[in-house]
Parts: sequence; C-alpha cells; structure tokens
Amino acid sequence: MAATHLEGRVALITGSTSGIGLAIARRLARQGATVCLHGLGDAKQVESAICAVASEAGVRPRHFGGDLGSAAVATTLIEEVEKSVGSVDVLVNNAGIQHVSPVADFPLERWNAVLAINLTAPFLTIQRVLPGMLQRNWGRIINISSASGYRGVPHKAAYAASKHGLLGLTKVVSSETAQTGVTCNAVCPGWVMTPLVERQIEARAAKDGVDFERAAFEMVSASHPSGQFVKPEQIAGLVAYLCSEDADEVRGVGWNVDGGRLAR
Repeated sequence: MAATHLEGRVALITGSTSGIGLAIARRLARQGATVCLHGLGDAKQVESAICAVASEAGVRPRHFGGDLGSAAVATTLIEEVEKSVGSVDVLVNNAGIQHVSPVADFPLERWNAVLAINLTAPFLTIQRVLPGMLQRNWGRIINISSASGYRGVPHKAAYAASKHGLLGLTKVVSSETAQTGVTCNAVCPGWVMTPLVERQIEARAAKDGVDFERAAFEMVSASHPSGQFVKPEQIAGLVAYLCSEDADEVRGVGWNVDGGRLAR
C-alpha cells in the first residue's frame, strides 16, 4: 500500500477532535488525504486536533462544528465541507454518544438523542455524499459501529439498537453500490483505550482502591479474552486499509476489532 494512496482525496471524519476519530484523521492525512475534522469541544481541544493532523499532513485541516443530533446540521454538514474543501471521497461516520439506563427507566429524550447522532446522522451524511461518489465511481463510506452492534448489553438499549441499525444501514448501502466503485463497510470495536475510557478506569480504580493498571485489566478482561484494549491507531489502520485498492471488494462487512469478544 503506497504511503500516499489517498492523495487527491477529501476525507471527512465526524467526531474527530479526540479519540478514535482523531486517530483516523491522522492516519488518513498520513496517507495523503485532505482531511476535514468535525466535532464539538472547546477551542483548545479543537486547536490541538488541528495541530495533530497538521503534523501528519504539513497543512492545517479545516474543522467543522455542529451538533449532529440536529437533522438540519447533519444535512448541511456535507454541503459545507464540499463548498469549502471539495467533494467528499471518504466519509467516516464516527461521532457517537451513549446513555446508560435500564429499559424500564430509559428516558425517551435520551433514546431519541442517541439514535439521532448514532444512526440518523450517518444516514443523512451518506445520503448527501452518495450521489457524488456514484458519479465519480469512487468512494469509501466507513461507519464506526461497535461490538454492541452484534450483542446486547444490559442498560445500553439505545446504544445497542443504534449500532445494530448502523450495521443494517451499512449492508443496505453496500448492496445498492455493489456494482460500482463505491464501498461501504463498518468497523466494530470493543473496548478502545481513549481519553474517555481512561477516565472510566480512573474512576473504577478510585472506587475499588486499586491502581490504574489493575482496574484497566479487570475492566477489559471482563469482555476481551485477549485481556488487551484496542488502540485507536489500530482502528485507524483498519480504516486506512478499507480505503485502499486492496479493499475494493470488501463490501458490507462489520469488522470486529474486539480482542476476541465476539469469538466466544
């Protein structure tokens, strides 16, 4: 795979000012793509993400804000990117949120919020990029789902439903584009070591009176037979592969990166 196999391509990664999304943005910039960042966060966080991608690409990427919980924002995001930067060749739907509650007590407003960002926004962004990709006969759509897209997890009804739905959407788009140069796939991570997860580990360590390493091992071992967290860079590497010509006939896949969780 050439180091610049995405040269001349425009890549938009939603939710890319930190964590998995930022790792993907950095990797695609390294592969030569013109990267567009998207995400909420304070000015310091956004600037840090811009500088991180610039260190890979040599140029400062554009950042686009907006809460994808709004259908209007999700609808206009692609238009703003294409007006400012160019036609989107690679779309990575990474933005997502979570809410934890038993089904019997799950607030409808939180259900709607999770579905709006995790499932409706990807539908809308795909809907907007697809005509141009088909016209150019090349495109990569990659949806970041979850191991929860295959397995129900107690107290995560909206998250599991949205991630199951995202896999279904991936398969439908793949079926509709099967005879074209556009592919649509999903990546399904288990526990990924991100700043958000690090904070959860710190809270668990404080609660249980153990050190960070012990709390981390106990957390991940409960789900991953490998006993290891997935690294954001590993997700990014898989996304880069799915954007390459080697993956031209990888279509409609929900690719597990979960330390063997779904193999049990």
